Amino acid sequence: MNGIHDIGGMDNIGPMNIEKDEPVFHEDWEKKVFGLTFATLAAGIYATDEVRYLTETIPPQDYLTFKYYEKWLYSLELMMLNKNLITKEELESGKVLAPELATGVEAATPERVQYGMNNRLPVFVDVDIAPKFKAGDAIIAKNINPLHHTRLPRYIRGKRGVIEMRHGIFLLPDTNAHGGPDKPQHVYNVKFSARELWGEDAPAADHVHIDLFDDYMDQAGQ
Repeated sequence: MNGIHDIGGMDNIGPMNIEKDEPVFHEDWEKKVFGLTFATLAAGIYATDEVRYLTETIPPQDYLTFKYYEKWLYSLELMMLNKNLITKEELESGKVLAPELATGVEAATPERVQYGMNNRLPVFVDVDIAPKFKAGDAIIAKNINPLHHTRLPRYIRGKRGVIEMRHGIFLLPDTNAHGGPDKPQHVYNVKFSARELWGEDAPAADHVHIDLFDDYMDQAGQ
């Protein structure tokens, strides 16, 4: 979906303010949000793509002013409400008022949470699907503006690139963020010239590499 979160390639956003010796957490509440997010994810309550979609629904004025972990908290609260695991009254009071809502949800063990923090979670899908593209193919990114979640950046839509390599097969975020159906497909690294993206004033030697799913592209010329 289009929104303020998708600011890649935009001008006049301002400088990146890098904090020297920045701590991992600035305030204690950030530690709690981090812990709650990993605990609920490790419990299998939701998929990462679901959280990404909910983060995209943060109102623009809030998205630009929220601290990093405020965005995490917003998405986590909305996720738990949407899945009917907590109530608005519980959020407002900070007290457990409807424990029966969590019946059947198995809490993640500390070992499972620790493993998730220290290891990359496997996301490859072991299925036999023929790739639509190969290295060297000229492609054009589809010019689509879906209302659902997508990992197709807005600034490359309708732009031409070249397949550099194939990564393997993964679940399509566009459907995975909304509870399915599963739609595994190949993901590729695609090279775009800076001038293709931003015009003749861009440096001729610069390029951008972006990972794209099968559904995000057509063969150039089609």
